[in-house]
Amino acid sequence: MSGYQNIYIIGFRAGGKTTLATEISSSHGLTFLDTDHKLQDGTGMSIEDIITLEGWEYFRHMEEKILADTTLLQGLVVATGGGIILRKSNRDILKNDKFLTVYLMADTGLILSRLKADPNPGQRPPLSSLSREAEIKETMALREPLYRECADLVLDARESTQKLAEKVMARFSARE
Repeated sequence: MSGYQNIYIIGFRAGGKTTLATEISSSHGLTFLDTDHKLQDGTGMSIEDIITLEGWEYFRHMEEKILADTTLLQGLVVATGGGIILRKSNRDILKNDKFLTVYLMADTGLILSRLKADPNPGQRPPLSSLSREAEIKETMALREPLYRECADLVLDARESTQKLAEKVMARFSARE
């Protein structure tokens, strides 16, 4: 077993975090967990409905609780929500030496194309009243330093999922 307890995949919305985490879990016997899916399952609402009915503060609080709960388990690969790094308590968890935190970096063009193709847009509600492209650029500028602060490994989301999974597992397995 690796010296790491869990793997956390961080990055912007629609960057491929869930796809990568699913690939890693299915090919390497780790347990998959998606913080957004866990939150939706726990509330019985879509993210869009949670935000509309309860607000962003409630959403971030629940997200924080879910992340903290994952630290009590071992052998997880966790796809996080794009804003998980906004709270210091979450960044502290992600920077812990027991965990491998992977920043899946995606550029604005890739994010835009994936959001346009999303069959479930309620999964990713707007963060502001800006145009989608302006919102992505502004939000990415704010979050990029936080993603990098937490990351043990930075990968390019344009690479194949299989190649990304191999890189993550090479790092995960290298630590004994």
